[in-house]
Amino acid sequence: MSLLFPVLVDGPGELVALRFGARSLTYGELAAAAGAVAARVEDADRVAVWATPELETAVAVVGTLLAGRAAVPLNPRSGEKELAHILTDSAPTAVLAAPGDRLPSALAGLPRIDVDVRAVGTVPADRTDEGDPALVVYTSGTTGPPKGAVIPRRALAATLDALADAWQWTGDDVLVHGLPLFHVHGLVLGILGPLRRGGSVRHLGRFDTEGVARELNDGATMVFGVPTMYHRIAEALPADPGLAKALGRARLLVSGSAALPVHDHERIAAATGQRVVERYGMTETLMLCSSRWTPPDPRPSVRADGEARAGTVGVPLPGVELRLVEEDGTAIAGYDGETVGEIQVRGPNLFTEYLNRPDATAAAFTADGWFRTGDMAVREADGHVRIVGRKATDLIKSGGYKIGAGEIENALLEHPGVREAAVTGEPDADLGERVVAWIVPADPQSPPSAEELADHVAGRLAPHKRPRVVHHLDALPRNDMGKIMKRSLGA
Repeated sequence: MSLLFPVLVDGPGELVALRFGARSLTYGELAAAAGAVAARVEDADRVAVWATPELETAVAVVGTLLAGRAAVPLNPRSGEKELAHILTDSAPTAVLAAPGDRLPSALAGLPRIDVDVRAVGTVPADRTDEGDPALVVYTSGTTGPPKGAVIPRRALAATLDALADAWQWTGDDVLVHGLPLFHVHGLVLGILGPLRRGGSVRHLGRFDTEGVARELNDGATMVFGVPTMYHRIAEALPADPGLAKALGRARLLVSGSAALPVHDHERIAAATGQRVVERYGMTETLMLCSSRWTPPDPRPSVRADGEARAGTVGVPLPGVELRLVEEDGTAIAGYDGETVGEIQVRGPNLFTEYLNRPDATAAAFTADGWFRTGDMAVREADGHVRIVGRKATDLIKSGGYKIGAGEIENALLEHPGVREAAVTGEPDADLGERVVAWIVPADPQSPPSAEELADHVAGRLAPHKRPRVVHHLDALPRNDMGKIMKRSLGA
């Protein structure tokens, strides 16, 4: 029996497992097609996958995992230099791709295997160990060339089972999303997650609110997205009562990959009656925290354990140890919702190493095995975690205070004149660092003044958190997952 996907062996073969637009595969067809891929890659070590949002990508990754080999998802939007680095570093035996896909010249020297979703093969016997590599996922490379995080099979199983526990995720759920398939959110959670549960996934190909509404009206129960997607939903809701009604039917709305602004949380909740659940993780750790889903209770006095709270990512998932530490590595003993520390974690969900980078791997862990996430957070007394930003870009030390950029961004987004906001720090001779706001105004012809925004933030948070400098932009720079690229703002 397959360790990761038992349903491929003994599940209902007629149930639709994957649907991408008009194309779909039942579990029986997926087992046959993935089994054929497994037979072709059984002698490989690592296999690259040209990760377009198509059926072939899902079949390629599942087949590689069935063969007990490691898949290396490739972002089709990567440049030639980045692709060349990833291929040199991971040294895949071949590249799996959809027939007809045009591959860039960086892949020209690699044997190509076209994925036939109608091929007939058999699921091989599982001879893997839980520590065997399953995926090599390359990080964003903000501080140098991308590093390949080696994710073991154990981590996939542990994360997906912990999320099933937290969200009561079962084979009856039908997931809809439009996430890219070269990273953890779209591939691991969005494709492998439903397949491990024995449920279904409907991929939109490209996210749009009409597609989400259509699938929810046609029986989908869950939506996964990034904040950019939920922001578009929040913007569309006032003029689209049909969208609000469809979202109200969902069992679970999940946001991840970056913090969802509180303003968007509240707009969606007000229009749909649904609270978006935020979860927290990263490439090296898969998932660490989430709010826990419980069936809605009509009694206002009943509060669910780990309920979705705007601005937090919930509580640690089962099996995950999480602590906050001071700059010197001392663990913060008590949680008060105010003290900022770096998140460190241990658990079966962690990656094993950065491929070919023993120096980086050693630097990422403490002597007693805690992974240094580089994310800064505060923790409430009841265990809820609130991320305030990245240590490198979102922790601002101003006038003796430690300030998290995230809470200032949320405050700015509550101003009616602000459409988008990012906050950074820059050197200041007096304060050490000063708070800088980067604003996309709601009305470019009449943007809010720096003084107005400073007063707005000071009135909601504290005077020392007000922005001292305000820049107006047409748009904020974002990557493929919707995350704001703050290093580009400084440039």
